[in-house]
Amino acid sequence: MKTESDIKLGITMGCPAGVGPEIIIKAFAERPDWLSNDPAFHILVLGDERILKKAALAVGTDIPVISLASRVTHTAGAINVYPVSDAPVDEVCWGRPTALTGELSYRYVTRAIELCMADTLSGMVTAPISKLGLRFAGIPYPGHTEMLAEKTGAKRYAMMLAGEGLRVVLVTIHCPLSDVPGSLTTEKIFETISITHASLRRDFGISKPRIAVAALNPHGGEAGLFGHAEEEIISPAIALSRAEGVDATGPFPPDTVFYLAAVKRRFDAVVCQYHDQGLIPFKLLHFKDGVNVTIGLPIVRTSVDHGTAYDIAGSGNADPSSLIASVEMARQIIRNRLALP
Repeated sequence: MKTESDIKLGITMGCPAGVGPEIIIKAFAERPDWLSNDPAFHILVLGDERILKKAALAVGTDIPVISLASRVTHTAGAINVYPVSDAPVDEVCWGRPTALTGELSYRYVTRAIELCMADTLSGMVTAPISKLGLRFAGIPYPGHTEMLAEKTGAKRYAMMLAGEGLRVVLVTIHCPLSDVPGSLTTEKIFETISITHASLRRDFGISKPRIAVAALNPHGGEAGLFGHAEEEIISPAIALSRAEGVDATGPFPPDTVFYLAAVKRRFDAVVCQYHDQGLIPFKLLHFKDGVNVTIGLPIVRTSVDHGTAYDIAGSGNADPSSLIASVEMARQIIRNRLALP
């Protein structure tokens, strides 16, 4: 069985034209302990040595960036790169997604997934990629989550946004608001509650998770005056969850449930019916240090909760706080999983 001394975490570089390379460099600069030769914790960057060196120049840091010759050894005092690409630097311009950057982004992620599935990596942290870049490259995924689920064979998965003050989990993810009501089913909500319960226990070490479920409509539907999703779809899912021994309650009006979770601390997570219902309150609290966790996967994956920020890429102004939080959360999740009997 693996112990903490075996932990090796991979960071994917994200879109080479975005802020991914820059926030990686800045994160290592802010966390010099990541550069140590601590046998309990090694970090590899899956990406491109030359692009990371270009980012180091933009940031103005002299931290060495080296490619792993054997892909096994680890050099202290340097950012260790697992070389996945050797792109022509002059063809990768800050702030300009292309078919090339989309293809490279995809290669970094898929290689990290392969290494995690082979147990070579203990987990992976992803820097932001561009849906536009993926489209330019002809890669048919709307984002990381769907890519990870398919390539790991996960049938039941969900997106969690996690921080010290609030955790939210989404029933529907990248879905137009007009399509949300028709996309909700009792089974889908029940599965999301179940995955959330399992993740809070396995990944976050909470023995008896308390889960709130948000309503879809204002005032929780107001007994059918503002909609029937609560009584027809959401409440039955909660009842099924409780029959399975899950401490799930609701549906709570969306305008109060986040106060109960984040301020009153009555819940460990809120299951939300659609993207912005959960992300607006979450980013109000955790705009800089929020972490995106794909729960339900056979591997550990965390991510920054922001995009490629092409408008500031290469400027040296990108904030690495979310990446730092993502690495630390991945490390804690790995520890929690290792502690399981």
